[in-house]
Amino acid sequence: MKRLNLALLFGGASAEREVSILSGTQVLNALDKDRFIVRCYDPKIDIPRLVHDAPNIDVAVVMLHGEYGEDGRIQGLLDMLDIPYQGSGVLGSAVSMSKLASKQLYEQAGIKTPPYRVVSPDNRHEAANLADQVGYPLFVKPCMGGSSIGMSLVKGPADLDKALDAGFAEDPVLLLEACVTGVEITGAVLGNDELEALPLIEIVPGEEFAFFEYGAKYEAGKSEEICPARISEEGAQKAMDLSKQAHKALFCKGYSRTDMILDKDGALHVLETNTIPGMTANSLLPKAAKVAGMDFTALMSRLVDLALEAKGRPGHIETA
Repeated sequence: MKRLNLALLFGGASAEREVSILSGTQVLNALDKDRFIVRCYDPKIDIPRLVHDAPNIDVAVVMLHGEYGEDGRIQGLLDMLDIPYQGSGVLGSAVSMSKLASKQLYEQAGIKTPPYRVVSPDNRHEAANLADQVGYPLFVKPCMGGSSIGMSLVKGPADLDKALDAGFAEDPVLLLEACVTGVEITGAVLGNDELEALPLIEIVPGEEFAFFEYGAKYEAGKSEEICPARISEEGAQKAMDLSKQAHKALFCKGYSRTDMILDKDGALHVLETNTIPGMTANSLLPKAAKVAGMDFTALMSRLVDLALEAKGRPGHIETA
Protein backbone atom coordinates (compact mmCIF):
# COMPACT_ATOMS: atom_id res chain seq x y z
CA MET A 1 0.00 0.00 0.00
CA LYS A 2 1.07 3.56 -0.65
CA ARG A 3 1.63 6.06 2.09
CA LEU A 4 -0.92 8.77 2.77
CA ASN A 5 -0.09 12.35 1.87
CA LEU A 6 -0.47 14.23 5.15
CA ALA A 7 -0.49 18.01 5.52
CA LEU A 8 0.80 19.14 8.91
CA LEU A 9 -0.36 22.68 9.73
CA PHE A 10 1.41 24.61 12.46
CA GLY A 11 2.66 28.10 13.22
CA GLY A 12 -0.11 30.49 12.25
CA ALA A 13 -0.71 34.08 13.24
CA SER A 14 -2.15 33.90 16.76
CA ALA A 15 -0.56 34.86 20.08
CA GLU A 16 0.09 31.13 20.54
CA ARG A 17 2.28 30.83 17.45
CA GLU A 18 5.36 29.73 19.39
CA VAL A 19 3.43 27.03 21.23
CA SER A 20 2.00 25.88 17.91
CA ILE A 21 5.49 25.58 16.45
CA LEU A 22 6.57 23.50 19.44
CA SER A 23 3.51 21.26 19.07
CA GLY A 24 3.93 20.92 15.31
CA THR A 25 7.61 20.03 15.61
CA GLN A 26 6.85 17.37 18.20
CA VAL A 27 4.08 15.92 16.04
CA LEU A 28 6.31 15.95 12.96
CA ASN A 29 8.86 13.83 14.81
CA ALA A 30 6.18 11.46 16.09
CA LEU A 31 4.24 10.77 12.87
CA ASP A 32 4.77 7.31 11.40
CA LYS A 33 6.93 7.92 8.34
CA ASP A 34 6.20 4.40 7.07
CA ARG A 35 2.54 5.38 6.80
CA PHE A 36 2.63 9.08 5.94
CA ILE A 37 4.39 11.39 3.55
CA VAL A 38 4.36 14.59 5.59
CA ARG A 39 4.39 18.09 4.15
CA CYS A 40 4.40 21.07 6.49
CA TYR A 41 2.39 24.26 6.04
CA ASP A 42 2.48 27.47 8.06
CA PRO A 43 -0.92 29.13 7.46
CA LYS A 44 0.62 32.53 8.12
CA ILE A 45 2.35 32.28 4.72
CA ASP A 46 1.37 28.97 3.10
CA ILE A 47 -2.40 29.15 2.46
CA PRO A 48 -1.95 29.56 -1.33
CA ARG A 49 0.36 26.52 -1.39
CA LEU A 50 -2.10 24.50 0.69
CA VAL A 51 -4.95 25.33 -1.71
CA HIS A 52 -2.77 24.45 -4.71
CA ASP A 53 -1.73 21.11 -3.17
CA ALA A 54 -5.21 20.19 -1.89
CA PRO A 55 -6.11 17.66 -4.65
CA ASN A 56 -3.10 15.57 -3.62
CA ILE A 57 -3.61 15.76 0.16
CA ASP A 58 -5.27 12.74 1.80
CA VAL A 59 -5.55 14.09 5.35
CA ALA A 60 -4.46 17.05 7.46
CA VAL A 61 -3.27 17.34 11.04
CA VAL A 62 -3.95 20.79 12.47
CA MET A 63 -1.57 21.84 15.25
CA LEU A 64 -2.65 25.47 15.38
CA HIS A 65 -3.54 27.01 18.72
CA GLY A 66 -5.67 30.10 19.22
CA GLU A 67 -7.11 32.47 16.64
CA TYR A 68 -7.17 31.45 12.96
CA GLY A 69 -6.45 27.82 13.80
CA GLU A 70 -8.46 26.57 16.74
CA ASP A 71 -11.53 28.74 16.17
CA GLY A 72 -13.05 27.01 13.12
CA ARG A 73 -11.58 29.19 10.38
CA ILE A 74 -8.95 26.77 9.11
CA GLN A 75 -11.43 23.92 9.59
CA GLY A 76 -13.85 25.69 7.24
CA LEU A 77 -11.14 26.06 4.62
CA LEU A 78 -10.22 22.38 4.89
CA ASP A 79 -13.91 21.44 4.53
CA MET A 80 -14.12 23.52 1.36
CA LEU A 81 -10.99 21.81 0.05
CA ASP A 82 -12.45 18.38 0.97
CA ILE A 83 -9.46 17.50 3.15
CA PRO A 84 -10.21 15.38 6.24
CA TYR A 85 -8.59 16.63 9.46
CA GLN A 86 -8.33 15.52 13.06
CA GLY A 87 -10.57 16.98 15.72
CA SER A 88 -13.61 19.22 15.78
CA GLY A 89 -15.25 20.90 12.82
CA VAL A 90 -16.24 24.52 12.39
CA LEU A 91 -19.05 24.54 14.96
CA GLY A 92 -17.26 22.67 17.74
CA SER A 93 -14.06 24.61 17.19
CA ALA A 94 -15.80 27.99 17.22
CA VAL A 95 -17.91 27.49 20.35
CA SER A 96 -15.09 25.81 22.28
CA MET A 97 -12.75 28.68 21.46
CA SER A 98 -15.17 31.16 23.04
CA LYS A 99 -15.14 30.83 26.82
CA LEU A 100 -18.46 32.67 26.93
CA ALA A 101 -20.19 30.41 24.38
CA SER A 102 -18.72 27.37 26.12
CA LYS A 103 -20.09 28.42 29.49
CA GLN A 104 -23.52 29.07 28.06
CA LEU A 105 -23.58 25.59 26.48
CA TYR A 106 -22.26 23.98 29.67
CA GLU A 107 -25.05 25.64 31.62
CA GLN A 108 -27.69 24.47 29.13
CA ALA A 109 -26.34 20.92 29.47
CA GLY A 110 -26.48 21.08 33.28
CA ILE A 111 -22.69 21.11 33.64
CA LYS A 112 -21.42 23.07 36.64
CA THR A 113 -19.01 25.87 35.73
CA PRO A 114 -17.66 28.68 37.97
CA PRO A 115 -19.84 31.82 38.22
CA TYR A 116 -18.80 34.64 35.92
CA ARG A 117 -19.57 38.07 34.53
CA VAL A 118 -18.71 39.57 31.13
CA VAL A 119 -16.73 42.80 30.71
CA SER A 120 -16.12 44.71 27.48
CA PRO A 121 -14.90 48.27 26.85
CA ASP A 122 -18.54 49.37 26.80
CA ASN A 123 -19.19 48.31 30.38
CA ARG A 124 -15.70 48.54 31.87
CA HIS A 125 -16.97 51.24 34.18
CA GLU A 126 -19.14 48.55 35.80
CA ALA A 127 -16.25 46.09 36.25
CA ALA A 128 -15.79 46.77 39.96
CA ASN A 129 -19.46 46.07 40.66
CA LEU A 130 -19.38 42.97 38.48
CA ALA A 131 -16.28 41.75 40.30
CA ASP A 132 -18.06 42.23 43.64
CA GLN A 133 -20.91 40.07 42.33
CA VAL A 134 -18.49 37.30 41.43
CA GLY A 135 -16.42 37.72 44.59
CA TYR A 136 -12.67 37.77 45.19
CA PRO A 137 -10.36 36.11 44.40
CA LEU A 138 -11.32 35.88 40.75
CA PHE A 139 -9.76 35.31 37.35
CA VAL A 140 -9.77 37.79 34.51
CA LYS A 141 -9.77 35.75 31.29
CA PRO A 142 -9.78 36.81 27.64
CA CYS A 143 -12.84 35.26 26.06
CA MET A 144 -10.88 33.85 23.12
CA GLY A 145 -7.41 32.36 23.10
CA GLY A 146 -5.57 29.93 25.30
CA SER A 147 -2.31 29.07 27.05
CA SER A 148 -3.40 31.49 29.82
CA ILE A 149 -2.14 34.45 27.74
CA GLY A 150 -3.64 37.67 29.12
CA MET A 151 -5.10 35.86 32.11
CA SER A 152 -4.69 37.13 35.69
CA LEU A 153 -5.59 36.01 39.19
CA VAL A 154 -7.04 39.03 41.02
CA LYS A 155 -6.98 38.80 44.79
CA GLY A 156 -8.63 42.14 45.53
CA PRO A 157 -10.08 45.34 44.04
CA ALA A 158 -6.70 47.09 43.93
CA ASP A 159 -5.44 44.64 41.30
CA LEU A 160 -8.49 44.66 39.04
CA ASP A 161 -7.61 47.53 36.67
CA LYS A 162 -4.15 46.14 35.90
CA ALA A 163 -5.66 42.72 35.14
CA LEU A 164 -8.30 44.28 32.89
CA ASP A 165 -5.60 46.13 30.96
CA ALA A 166 -3.67 42.89 30.43
CA GLY A 167 -6.81 41.09 29.32
CA PHE A 168 -7.98 43.80 26.94
CA ALA A 169 -4.55 43.74 25.29
CA GLU A 170 -5.52 40.27 24.05
CA ASP A 171 -9.30 40.39 23.59
CA PRO A 172 -12.14 42.95 23.62
CA VAL A 173 -14.32 40.61 25.70
CA LEU A 174 -13.24 39.39 29.13
CA LEU A 175 -14.69 37.04 31.71
CA LEU A 176 -14.53 37.72 35.43
CA GLU A 177 -14.64 34.16 36.73
CA ALA A 178 -14.86 33.00 40.33
CA CYS A 179 -11.72 31.27 41.59
CA VAL A 180 -12.83 27.80 42.67
CA THR A 181 -10.21 26.11 44.83
CA GLY A 182 -9.51 22.41 44.90
CA VAL A 183 -7.72 19.76 42.87
CA GLU A 184 -7.10 20.82 39.28
CA ILE A 185 -7.56 17.93 36.86
CA THR A 186 -7.85 17.52 33.12
CA GLY A 187 -9.60 14.77 31.21
CA ALA A 188 -9.10 13.87 27.57
CA VAL A 189 -11.46 11.89 25.36
CA LEU A 190 -10.96 10.19 22.01
CA GLY A 191 -13.55 9.03 19.50
CA ASN A 192 -16.22 9.93 17.02
CA ASP A 193 -19.50 8.20 17.87
CA GLU A 194 -18.11 6.16 20.78
CA LEU A 195 -15.99 8.16 23.21
CA GLU A 196 -13.09 6.78 25.23
CA ALA A 197 -11.94 8.70 28.30
CA LEU A 198 -8.19 8.68 28.93
CA PRO A 199 -6.74 8.59 32.46
CA LEU A 200 -7.10 11.85 34.34
CA ILE A 201 -4.13 14.10 35.02
CA GLU A 202 -3.78 16.09 38.24
CA ILE A 203 -2.03 19.44 37.79
CA VAL A 204 0.07 20.95 40.57
CA PRO A 205 1.67 24.27 39.48
CA GLY A 206 5.04 25.16 40.96
CA GLU A 207 5.04 27.26 44.12
CA GLU A 208 6.27 30.31 42.20
CA PHE A 209 3.06 30.40 40.13
CA ALA A 210 -0.27 31.77 41.30
CA PHE A 211 -2.08 29.36 38.95
CA PHE A 212 -1.40 27.12 35.93
CA GLU A 213 -0.20 30.04 33.82
CA TYR A 214 1.93 30.13 30.65
CA GLY A 215 5.28 29.46 32.32
CA ALA A 216 3.83 26.70 34.47
CA LYS A 217 2.44 25.03 31.35
CA TYR A 218 5.46 25.17 29.06
CA GLU A 219 8.62 25.42 31.16
CA ALA A 220 9.96 21.94 31.85
CA GLY A 221 9.82 20.93 35.50
CA LYS A 222 7.83 23.97 36.63
CA SER A 223 4.67 21.99 37.41
CA GLU A 224 3.88 18.50 38.62
CA GLU A 225 1.50 16.54 36.40
CA ILE A 226 0.35 13.31 38.00
CA CYS A 227 -1.38 10.59 36.00
CA PRO A 228 -3.60 9.00 37.06
CA ALA A 229 -4.87 11.80 39.28
CA ARG A 230 -4.79 11.21 43.03
CA ILE A 231 -8.56 11.25 43.55
CA SER A 232 -11.04 8.57 44.50
CA GLU A 233 -12.13 5.98 41.98
CA GLU A 234 -15.67 7.33 42.17
CA GLY A 235 -14.47 10.90 41.64
CA ALA A 236 -12.30 9.83 38.72
CA GLN A 237 -15.21 8.10 37.01
CA LYS A 238 -17.41 11.16 37.44
CA ALA A 239 -14.69 13.38 36.01
CA MET A 240 -14.15 11.12 33.00
CA ASP A 241 -17.90 11.04 32.38
CA LEU A 242 -17.98 14.84 32.69
CA SER A 243 -15.21 15.14 30.09
CA LYS A 244 -17.43 13.21 27.68
CA GLN A 245 -20.45 15.37 28.53
CA ALA A 246 -18.50 18.58 27.94
CA HIS A 247 -17.19 17.21 24.63
CA LYS A 248 -20.74 16.49 23.47
CA ALA A 249 -22.19 19.75 24.82
CA LEU A 250 -19.74 21.75 22.69
CA PHE A 251 -20.26 19.65 19.53
CA CYS A 252 -16.65 18.43 19.60
CA LYS A 253 -15.40 15.64 17.36
CA GLY A 254 -12.43 13.28 17.35
CA TYR A 255 -10.83 14.34 20.61
CA SER A 256 -10.77 17.06 23.24
CA ARG A 257 -9.36 17.82 26.67
CA THR A 258 -11.50 19.36 29.41
CA ASP A 259 -10.04 21.18 32.43
CA MET A 260 -11.86 20.87 35.75
CA ILE A 261 -11.61 21.66 39.46
CA LEU A 262 -12.64 19.11 42.09
CA ASP A 263 -13.58 21.18 45.14
CA LYS A 264 -13.32 20.18 48.81
CA ASP A 265 -16.95 19.05 48.82
CA GLY A 266 -16.39 16.66 45.92
CA ALA A 267 -18.16 18.79 43.31
CA LEU A 268 -16.67 19.11 39.83
CA HIS A 269 -16.50 22.48 38.05
CA VAL A 270 -15.67 22.58 34.33
CA LEU A 271 -13.35 25.43 33.34
CA GLU A 272 -12.94 24.96 29.59
CA THR A 273 -12.59 22.43 26.79
CA ASN A 274 -9.66 22.40 24.37
CA THR A 275 -10.25 21.11 20.84
CA ILE A 276 -6.57 21.16 19.81
CA PRO A 277 -4.67 20.48 23.03
CA GLY A 278 -0.97 21.22 23.09
CA MET A 279 1.41 18.54 21.86
CA THR A 280 4.71 19.87 23.20
CA ALA A 281 7.15 17.79 25.22
CA ASN A 282 5.37 18.98 28.39
CA SER A 283 1.79 18.67 27.15
CA LEU A 284 -0.93 16.81 28.99
CA LEU A 285 -2.72 14.78 26.31
CA PRO A 286 0.35 12.74 25.26
CA LYS A 287 1.03 11.98 28.93
CA ALA A 288 -2.50 10.69 29.47
CA ALA A 289 -2.32 8.63 26.26
CA LYS A 290 0.96 7.09 27.37
CA VAL A 291 -0.59 5.92 30.65
CA ALA A 292 -3.43 4.45 28.57
CA GLY A 293 -0.86 2.45 26.57
CA MET A 294 -0.44 4.70 23.51
CA ASP A 295 2.91 6.24 22.72
CA PHE A 296 3.02 9.52 20.81
CA THR A 297 3.23 7.84 17.40
CA ALA A 298 0.26 5.59 18.17
CA LEU A 299 -1.73 8.57 19.46
CA MET A 300 -1.18 10.53 16.26
CA SER A 301 -2.11 7.54 14.12
CA ARG A 302 -5.29 7.13 16.16
CA LEU A 303 -6.22 10.77 15.60
CA VAL A 304 -5.65 10.42 11.85
CA ASP A 305 -7.75 7.25 11.80
CA LEU A 306 -10.59 9.09 13.52
CA ALA A 307 -10.35 11.91 10.97
CA LEU A 308 -10.54 9.47 8.06
CA GLU A 309 -13.34 7.50 9.72
CA ALA A 310 -15.40 10.66 10.18
CA LYS A 311 -15.05 11.42 6.47
CA GLY A 312 -15.64 7.85 5.39
CA ARG A 313 -12.16 7.60 3.90
CA PRO A 314 -9.88 4.52 3.94
CA GLY A 315 -6.96 4.44 6.34
CA HIS A 316 -4.55 3.62 3.52
CA ILE A 317 -4.35 3.83 -0.25
CA GLU A 318 -4.27 0.57 -2.15
CA THR A 319 -1.69 0.24 -4.87
CA ALA A 320 -2.90 -0.24 -8.42
